[in-house]
Amino acid sequence: MRGDLVRKLTVRCLSAGLAVLSFLVLALTSAELLGLGLAVAGAASVWVERRVNPRADLVAEPVLLIAGVLVGYAHGVPESELNWVGLVLTGAALLGLTLAERPLRDAVELEVRSANLGVRSWPLLVADRLGPAVLVLLVVLAGSAALDLPVWPALVLTVLVGAACAVGAVGPIALRRLRPSGGQSAVTSAIRRHQPEFLLYFSAPPGSEYQVMMWLPYLERIGRPFMVLLREPNFLPTISAATKAPVVVCPTPRSIDEAIVPSLRVAFYVNHGAKNSHCIRFAHLTHIQLHHGDSDKAPSANPVSAIFDRIFVAGQAAIDRYARNGVSIPREKFAIVGRPQVESIAVRREPIRDRADKVVLYTPTWTGHNADVDHCSLPVGETLVRRLLDRGVTVILRAHPYTSQNPASARQLARIEQLLAEHRASTGRRHVFGADAAKKMSLVDCVNASDALVSDVSAVISDYLYSGKPYAVTDRVGEGERFVEGFPLAGSGYVLDAQMSNLDDVLDRLLDTDPLAETRWRTRTRYLGDFPEQRYADGFLDEARRQVEGAGAPSPVPSPRPAPVS
Repeated sequence: MRGDLVRKLTVRCLSAGLAVLSFLVLALTSAELLGLGLAVAGAASVWVERRVNPRADLVAEPVLLIAGVLVGYAHGVPESELNWVGLVLTGAALLGLTLAERPLRDAVELEVRSANLGVRSWPLLVADRLGPAVLVLLVVLAGSAALDLPVWPALVLTVLVGAACAVGAVGPIALRRLRPSGGQSAVTSAIRRHQPEFLLYFSAPPGSEYQVMMWLPYLERIGRPFMVLLREPNFLPTISAATKAPVVVCPTPRSIDEAIVPSLRVAFYVNHGAKNSHCIRFAHLTHIQLHHGDSDKAPSANPVSAIFDRIFVAGQAAIDRYARNGVSIPREKFAIVGRPQVESIAVRREPIRDRADKVVLYTPTWTGHNADVDHCSLPVGETLVRRLLDRGVTVILRAHPYTSQNPASARQLARIEQLLAEHRASTGRRHVFGADAAKKMSLVDCVNASDALVSDVSAVISDYLYSGKPYAVTDRVGEGERFVEGFPLAGSGYVLDAQMSNLDDVLDRLLDTDPLAETRWRTRTRYLGDFPEQRYADGFLDEARRQVEGAGAPSPVPSPRPAPVS
């Protein structure tokens, strides 16, 4: 995070500095070749900045570079040979393209785009290439000035780029804005040919793609054509690479109208995002909430769940959780389908005391959006990890993807990772952390590689419960005996108090005596359903197929409710 900021600031200072310096040299001195060289270097640095920070608003630097090159061109060519009309037209065209880039990019942000559909978005392609094209034209103009060449070739190239921009982007965007609502875009036509029967709808903050990735393999195993509908374009590359299904980005409520084709019957959701309402307004669809984890946290009993037609839950405990939190939802809306993501978790019934070299998985959660859901144990995580190391334990540290959003949590995590790195170097013990635990290993890999878990209140505990192995839960709320009442899953684990004062006692039970072994197996059924281990995922697949196949015939003309204001 800090390295990324330093990199962005470095290229920002470099591109701005070179632009100013080249302009001053060209405008105030007779060193045209030096100034033109600086301008080319400035164009290169602007290109690098675009790569480092794609969303940077780069207008001032290209404008300054263009102005400097024009001045250098005027100084370098004899008055009798200088074509002022061509120079002025070239400069005006270059400046026009530079100033048009930002509005064009903003307009393209409202366009429907897709992947895995075989449809190319020309406006998007032009918007992505316009900035680099202007930099190339700038270099061509600087080269022409350095070699005392006529300005007309640069002018012709600039006009051609402008024409391509108008034909490939501005024209199509303008026509779509004026198109009657019943018209079809290329993306809509491609979706209709695909004939998806259900969709996965997703809207979330950056870094949340894991919520979709965990469900894609199981949606594909339903065996019916489907599509993924995203609201934010930043998720498109990652999610489209993880599936062969069409992935469509609909940035506005109106653009969703284009994607909801008559063949669709069911819409699945993985969170309670505010933009879910933009799709739920399509009354002819059956709307099903899947969630992206099952935990005793308050968000897992969100009252917003009541707006869905069906709620898929892992076990009876999830239904009880809603009632315990005062959320009244009719029982018939729930379907117990298990948690298919745990099917690859190895189940172990042998006592942990029989394991020689023990491996503990530590999964601190993030601080949440407010204090009521802050269960993060990172403030005391270093104490925990040091005590585990004292017991000769190998540690797998896998932090929540949102940890970096809180600077204090990021620093605490960095200290723990440094501790593990130093211990690994000095002892040879193969601790796993950082990218090795978060990217090279899946959560299932981490679970299978461990003998016990220490976790904050999170969905990781529910998944780990499937393995039958012991776990400890951190009570960061400081509720003491009442903690288990609010977070019943902790009743089958060993609770670490807020100050870690009972840490040694908990580790004794977690890593040796394990008196709650039988209790965990009963809890496992209540939280994860009673499905055969060999066909565990069939609980979800069978119910999902029933919903898709039993949702009725496709609606000939989808009739959404009025689109909400975004």
